[in-house]
Amino acid sequence: MAKLTLTFDNGPTPGVTEQVLDTLAARGLKATFFVIGQKLASDTGRELAERTRAEGHWLGNHTMTHGEPLGLLRDPRREAAEITEAQAALGELAEPARYFRPTGHGSVGPHLLSPTAADVLTSGGYTMVLWSLFVRDSKMPEGWADRALRRLPESEWHVLVVHDLPTGAMDELPRFLDTVNSMGIEIVQEFPEACTPMRGGRPRAQLDRLYVTPQEAASVPGDH
Repeated sequence: MAKLTLTFDNGPTPGVTEQVLDTLAARGLKATFFVIGQKLASDTGRELAERTRAEGHWLGNHTMTHGEPLGLLRDPRREAAEITEAQAALGELAEPARYFRPTGHGSVGPHLLSPTAADVLTSGGYTMVLWSLFVRDSKMPEGWADRALRRLPESEWHVLVVHDLPTGAMDELPRFLDTVNSMGIEIVQEFPEACTPMRGGRPRAQLDRLYVTPQEAASVPGDH
């Protein structure tokens, strides 16, 4: 049976994350929410994260500020802080696996990490989670569900990225989930090996394609 893992990035967002949680709860589904650390500083953001965790979803680290991809910052102090400060903001809400998703503007490549960031992740025992299905719902909210549905047959196990942001995109979530169910695709919370180049701080063979040396970084374009 084909599988789909649901992930929601860039929240929590009052008025939107609640909608997503209600939609998932109505269908008995579990997902992972990769949150921006600074959004947990408000009482409302923290409460939403607490609700997310209490309802059985996993919370992951999506950097502190969601700025430029770490491989493009060229500032080791900031590269490390984006990871460690967001993890500190999560605190007890974080999963033991210490899930981390880098920012990448939708594409996977050497802009995702720097050598410093890779060292922080390995020494900190993080599990890095990438994606296989990115439908640009945050920029093109209308029609993302149909774009995703068309691409689902491309793989036996996709990891979908959508965003709990105030774009209106999440209005399509119920129809999308019901259609996935009608297609006989199982929605699971776990991640496939293909989308986890690091587990528990242990890099796998393909990790080196996700960062470059400082000299090489100068030639990496910044519009990924």
